[in-house]
Amino acid sequence: MTEDTEETVDLPELTDADGNPLYEHFRFVADRGQELLRVDKFLVLRMQNASRNRIQQAADAGCILVNGAPVKSNYRVKPLDVVQIVMDRPRYENEVIAEDIPLDIVYEDDTVLVVNKPAGLVVHPGHGNYTGTLVNALAWHFRNNPNYDVNDPRLGLVHRIDKDTSGLLVVAKTPEAKTDLGKQFFNKTTKREYRALVWGQPAPAAGRIEGNIGRNPKDRLQMTVLPPDDPTGKHAVTHYETIETFTHVSLVKCVLETGRTHQIRVHMGHIGHPLFNDARYGGDKVLRGVPSGTYKRFIAGCFSACPRQALHAMTLGFRHPVSGSEMFFTAPLPADMTALLDRWRRLSN
Repeated sequence: MTEDTEETVDLPELTDADGNPLYEHFRFVADRGQELLRVDKFLVLRMQNASRNRIQQAADAGCILVNGAPVKSNYRVKPLDVVQIVMDRPRYENEVIAEDIPLDIVYEDDTVLVVNKPAGLVVHPGHGNYTGTLVNALAWHFRNNPNYDVNDPRLGLVHRIDKDTSGLLVVAKTPEAKTDLGKQFFNKTTKREYRALVWGQPAPAAGRIEGNIGRNPKDRLQMTVLPPDDPTGKHAVTHYETIETFTHVSLVKCVLETGRTHQIRVHMGHIGHPLFNDARYGGDKVLRGVPSGTYKRFIAGCFSACPRQALHAMTLGFRHPVSGSEMFFTAPLPADMTALLDRWRRLSN
């Protein structure tokens, strides 16, 4: 539910309640003479190989929209209603190819899988990234599991993180698990904590950032904090706490209250502290310190050590969809961010 592979150019206008992109898979327009009919029956009549039970599950997950708003399966379709089936991933143009891509599996049982995604790995195939993605890796991992079809939108990744962000993601292995976990993300009962290296030293050292996030009207590849009265902005709250300060940068902990696209990157930039080496939001320049030749070379070495935005999804907590027990996972900082911090510690000392 949260988060998207940010490097793609596909810019859907549909979003879920958290402002994350939704992708249209099917669209039907009711005839002018359409009699009142439950939407699940309406779709069964128009879709091949779609059972009523499967459509009802899609409605429960908020994947069926009528005139742009999610509806339950008992909604009665009226003349000229526009009925859409949407998913949190693009529609795969071709069957997903299983590829032997190593996975760092943190936890797995019959219902869920938690994986630690490396930076640089795109989550979903599509738009120039049809192979080499996390979904291709999952197809290989589940290749001998007859109950897991990687092309089935009722299964798979429940949320997402950006291509160049590392860290934890949860995968649902059953339709019921994906519905349950999706509701947890929707209701904001999951626990998500990130580590980020940002330019400067935030003042105060800990705080709460609130600002509606939406597409930047000046750059469609960026998100931005919009005025409170802008109807396209989605409510977003980030809590941050400075963990360690260096000469010109700081390591901060960010806890998401909401899960908007690029939320941490946008919010930290909004208060004047862009993420280190975040090319999309201007963090790939010398933003603090006197740009002497020696310092420039030091920064260039830092950019080489961690050639992406310094952001890691460190912890993930949720309630197990079957047992109901609280699950909590931690992924240590990856090697590139560790090397980056070591460089700044040596400079500061």
